[in-house]
Amino acid sequence: MSVKLSILFVFVSFLSFSAIAQEKTKKELKAEQELKKQKEIEALIDSKNFVFEAQKASPQGGRLLNLDYNTYFLKFNETKTTCDLPFFGRAYNPAYGGDGGIKFEGVPENIKIEKGKKKTIVRATIKGKDDVFDLLLTVFFNGDASLSVNSNNRAAISYDGEVEAPKPDDVKK
Repeated sequence: MSVKLSILFVFVSFLSFSAIAQEKTKKELKAEQELKKQKEIEALIDSKNFVFEAQKASPQGGRLLNLDYNTYFLKFNETKTTCDLPFFGRAYNPAYGGDGGIKFEGVPENIKIEKGKKKTIVRATIKGKDDVFDLLLTVFFNGDASLSVNSNNRAAISYDGEVEAPKPDDVKK
């Protein structure tokens, strides 16, 4: 009887040690999640199909402004890029009857992607209806991003936000 108990005890202890050895530490789990997020962001940038959602605006010579609503975006795609961002700053030659924001639709030209150790830089030029916009998007591997918009008719402005995958209804459009 004692031989059976000792064999059972050895078997149970062997199983418990193997289960403990397979558990991952919090650091390992966090590193895996960061690596997964980094690969997702890289895949989005490489596909040239992503959405930048602005959370803060920094006008030239002004202070940082928090954007309350997550309705301000730049939908970037190789075939059609759509932008709806607020504008705070000086307009040199505004369109008559314009709403004051940076709104355009167009095909991006001169797309350049520069990959670094911790970030990727995307440059593109888009001709809108009334203006030409130069975009400089810096995307960090955790999904945070910074967008600078230069145009012929307005002062430069920067936005801070996040890059994410387009929603399924956005892909259809």
